[in-house]
Amino acid sequence: MTLHSVIDAVTDRIRTRSHDSRAAYLASIADMQNDPDSDRRSVSCSNMAHAAAAAGGDQDDVLAMADKVKPNIGIITAYNDMLSAHQPFEKFPQIIKAAARSVGATAQVAGGVPAMCDGVTQGRPGMELSLLSRDVIAMSTGIGLSHGVYDAALCLGVCDKIVPGLVMGALSFGHLPTIFVPAGPMSTGLANDEKAAVRKAYAQGKASRADLLKSEVSAYHGAGTCTFYGTANSNQMLMEIMGLHLPGAAFIHPHDDLRHALTVAATHQAAAISRQSDDYRPIGEVLDERAFVNAIVGLHATGGSTNHTLHLPAMAAAAGIELTWEDFADLSEIVPLLARVYPNGSADVNHFHAAGGIGYVIRELLEAGLLHADARTVWGDSLADYASEPVFGTNNDVVWKPAAGESQDPDILRPVSDPHSVTGGLKMLTGSLGKSVIKVSAVDASRHIVTAPAKVFTSEAEVKAAFADGALNQDVIVVIHTQGPQANGMPELHSLTPLLSILQEQGHKVALVTDGRMSGASGKVPAAIHVCPEAVAGGAIAKIKDGDIITLDAVSGELNVAADLEARPLPAIANQAPQEGFGRSLFASLRGKSAPAEQGGGVNPLINL
Repeated sequence: MTLHSVIDAVTDRIRTRSHDSRAAYLASIADMQNDPDSDRRSVSCSNMAHAAAAAGGDQDDVLAMADKVKPNIGIITAYNDMLSAHQPFEKFPQIIKAAARSVGATAQVAGGVPAMCDGVTQGRPGMELSLLSRDVIAMSTGIGLSHGVYDAALCLGVCDKIVPGLVMGALSFGHLPTIFVPAGPMSTGLANDEKAAVRKAYAQGKASRADLLKSEVSAYHGAGTCTFYGTANSNQMLMEIMGLHLPGAAFIHPHDDLRHALTVAATHQAAAISRQSDDYRPIGEVLDERAFVNAIVGLHATGGSTNHTLHLPAMAAAAGIELTWEDFADLSEIVPLLARVYPNGSADVNHFHAAGGIGYVIRELLEAGLLHADARTVWGDSLADYASEPVFGTNNDVVWKPAAGESQDPDILRPVSDPHSVTGGLKMLTGSLGKSVIKVSAVDASRHIVTAPAKVFTSEAEVKAAFADGALNQDVIVVIHTQGPQANGMPELHSLTPLLSILQEQGHKVALVTDGRMSGASGKVPAAIHVCPEAVAGGAIAKIKDGDIITLDAVSGELNVAADLEARPLPAIANQAPQEGFGRSLFASLRGKSAPAEQGGGVNPLINL
């Protein structure tokens, strides 16, 4: 199938825009590959003994690690048992080490990275560390790989900031082939719609805390990724469509025998594409402009998380590639929405996988010319090999069969010829407030344009207090500023979703405008998020006053205020919280240097290229 002209044009302008920085990046990874210090044989015997001292007491493994010919695989793990999705990683290193040994390679845990659960920290001080933890994870990955004794890497991570951080860190050692190894989703529990209904009932005082806790525990009930299609599961889709997983690995349950077999297969493949192989596939070359365009297309086609309008630019920057929200917006206009998974529908990711899953989506997009089929991957000859699903062969090894020819449930998954929507669910808004993004895939078309008076707040807590006092029982656009990357680390404002949903269901015109962010589970209330410039950087959002009439128009892509904001002086920002305690003071330097939201927030690696 011929590549769609818009896909071609957007890719070309990204390539042109990024020419110098990408060339500098590729030169840097070539230097690392050719540097004698990256050859284990240049490591002194004493230093090598340190690297191999804990190799399980197996003298053969120790000697193999010192042998350049036999690949040594570094494992970067985000294991902890705070995150249900990461708990299964506890036993993965032993599986990987045994699998490596079976093909004449070795493996060792090179390092661990922090992994926080946004589901625990929502609305609490810890959430102010969340986005910036992505940069800490990237740096931690770099530290783990810094010993210079690895020929390939396996990254164990699933959730929100963890996968983007691992990608950024791995790209800083872009000469190493790297495969991402997922853990899979938990089994289906309480239906997402039922969970949301209990949350709203609790916000209205119609359900007790005991009722709420029972509901939440029923929804989040075991090991594996949360089953709604938020940032964590969007990450897994991205790793697949960007060619960093083995095909079909994303949504196999943690305790499924196939999950174990895929982990073994990923280890074997890491050895097969290592620096010592004849099929060398460094991650810095695999992730080029085509891979990032494919990622954005996949995000649109599946109704993925708004958080990736932050993460994908940051990940791309680590590879010397500059993405803009205009790239997202232009691709959204030509990519159809093929999947409806909660919060964009009632199904969860297990239902999505059973209906045909990512392999089906990739095949449909490839046949429509909406993906770069020739993009490099860690497996097979091209992305076409990812239009498949793994199964057990006759010898109990993993084999791949073609993806389902038809959707098994059209309410969840549809072909390009009959999509849920002819365009993707993510748009860019521009106007008198600057730039922002909005996810409309779950928003009813009757609410794509909202005009209402503003109510201005400087914290999530203030909005909750106003709701409790009945001060929001009207048509209202809730404006929350001083929530951007430089202000307080850009915490998610997801806990406002039930409150705003209640107001909307009461018949009010409701929307949210903020320089902060919502969860990857952004849902049915129109929300213009990631407004930049942010308030503390002189953004116009800081000038809005109560009663100003705001129009959010997701059809024309505009966000405007019916007031002369240029004539208003920029107010002194009174909500510069001291951010003492709860670890926040440790992140002051990262907050102060954070890039604008369009560049991903946090530290932008492009500034060093």
